[in-house]
Parts: sequence; C-alpha cells; structure tokens
Amino acid sequence: MPVIRFVEADGTTHEVDAVVGQTLKQAALDNLVPGIIGDCGGCASCGTCHAYIDEKFLPGLPPADDNEDMILDGVPATRAHNSRLACQIPVTAEMSGMLVEIPETQL
Repeated sequence: MPVIRFVEADGTTHEVDAVVGQTLKQAALDNLVPGIIGDCGGCASCGTCHAYIDEKFLPGLPPADDNEDMILDGVPATRAHNSRLACQIPVTAEMSGMLVEIPETQL
C-alpha cells in the first residue's frame, strides 16, 4: 500500500496507507483526514476535495478534464498550478510518499 501524507492547513500531518485504485479523496475519508469533505461523492461537481498535489508527482497524474478545471475555478481557497480535485486522482503504487496539502477551507 502506498503511503500518502495529507497535510492540513495548520501543518498537522496524517500518514495514510492508501489502497491502489481508490481515489485520494476516498483514502482521506477512509482515514478520517480532516479537510477533505467530498460532498458530491466523487463526481467532480462540488470542489470540496480540493487539494494541492506534490509537484514531483504531477507529471504522472491523469490530466484534469474540462469539468474538473471549471470546478477548480470556483473553489474558495486560492487555486494554484498544482490544485486538483482529490476525487479525480486514482491512487497508484508510484504515489507512495506523495504529499497532499489541504487548503484552509473547502466551503
């Protein structure tokens, strides 16, 4: 199982054993990581799983589609070049060690 490190806005870190094939959102929810809400259930329609993804892992991720891009335009926290919706990123074994920063607010 790849270990993903979720970091809350206050710096609190949660190391999570993620299951290959699940999404980063689900890995966070299954491990009670605060700050990832996922109100829409993973449909990329709410933006409440906005996260800043470790830059060194960005090239290996599937690109954001037009819908994810549109939702990210409306998130309340600052959108950055490494902003993604955690519900749209499937976990792979190569992600072990990934750092996922959670914005201060999702709502």
